[in-house]
Amino acid sequence: MMKQEKFSIAFSGLKQGKHNFEYTVDNAFFETYGYDEFNAAHIVLNVSLMKSSTMLEFELEATGTVNVNGDLTDEPYDQPIEGELELVVKFGDEYNDEDDDILIVPHGTYQVNIAQYVYEMLVLAVPQKRVHPGVLDGSLQSEALKRLEELQPKETKENTQENDPRWDELKKLLTDK
Repeated sequence: MMKQEKFSIAFSGLKQGKHNFEYTVDNAFFETYGYDEFNAAHIVLNVSLMKSSTMLEFELEATGTVNVNGDLTDEPYDQPIEGELELVVKFGDEYNDEDDDILIVPHGTYQVNIAQYVYEMLVLAVPQKRVHPGVLDGSLQSEALKRLEELQPKETKENTQENDPRWDELKKLLTDK
């Protein structure tokens, strides 16, 4: 994993107050982490930094699309994603990132690299179940869907029958209360 230098924010020369940064995240960013689930990515990341004398507060907001393969048909499509993350950076004796929301950096540190937080936020923003929009509205035509329709169980007389007479006596017990 290569360190993402463009996501290192040097805060030592900044005045106290609010500062904004904007980044474009593409597929090369994810490839540095060895993550190959996305065919392509175009995400705009807005970072707001509130600097005070004792801590730094980051607000990360991302919007964009990632091109992924659908789970059902393996057809690629653009999945819109959005993500938000708040991170507080405090100063202490040694580096500590055990807490997800608070990062402690040693006194004298002059920059913070937020690449790992950006990576985790964006990967978690993608839905776990990836359904192609064409599957939902019925407009997608693919070999996988045709094959699934062929293998679907056919309706028979037994499947369409609403009541199974063997269970009628037991159903009466439920309604006799």
